[in-house]
Amino acid sequence: MKSAFTALQMKKLDCWTIEEIGIPAICLMENAGRLVADEAVRLLRRKSGRITIVCGSGNNGGDGLVAARHLFNKGAEVAVLLAGDRARFSDEALINYLAVDKLRIPILRPDHKGMAFLARDVMIIDALFGLGLCREITGHFRDIITAINAATARVISVDIPSGLDATTGKVWGIAVKADLTVTLAHPKRGLYIGDGPKYAGRIKVVDIGIPDGHVNK
Repeated sequence: MKSAFTALQMKKLDCWTIEEIGIPAICLMENAGRLVADEAVRLLRRKSGRITIVCGSGNNGGDGLVAARHLFNKGAEVAVLLAGDRARFSDEALINYLAVDKLRIPILRPDHKGMAFLARDVMIIDALFGLGLCREITGHFRDIITAINAATARVISVDIPSGLDATTGKVWGIAVKADLTVTLAHPKRGLYIGDGPKYAGRIKVVDIGIPDGHVNK
């Protein structure tokens, strides 16, 4: 298995890949979302029903938006629950948000109606928070994670279960309990220590195009 990275090590590797090697962030996001969609199809094994992708404002949410598009292209019934603020999207995430909107994939808000969707899903993809989380989860974000954990759907987390510290395995008040964590490029240390094993479920590492030639440990 590849060695596990802290959040800071992974961020440095991302920056090196984008700034020094010249692989655009939107390419990495596209690869991540496509591979998450592929894993979702495998996990469902032809079971029909709606998949809701819960997206935050960061690049983790952008990965989720790409996954929504690819699942839509595969003929799945898809919705996006947009938990974050569109105004805070990166350029790459915004491109994918606009694509989802133009495809008329339903975009829900985290209100009572939107949250009720989660109880009827066959799968929920958690793309709420990524490696940068370092604060207690409160407000509607806490409500969303509570609803995800109460649902009967299979749950896939993108990179790290939302609410779990990627370095320490600490839970920031509440965290998504995933059936599968599709972690990007390298395993994250927090998946294996602390509370990580209770929340990560099965862990699948996928190659999103980050070179292995520069591992700044």
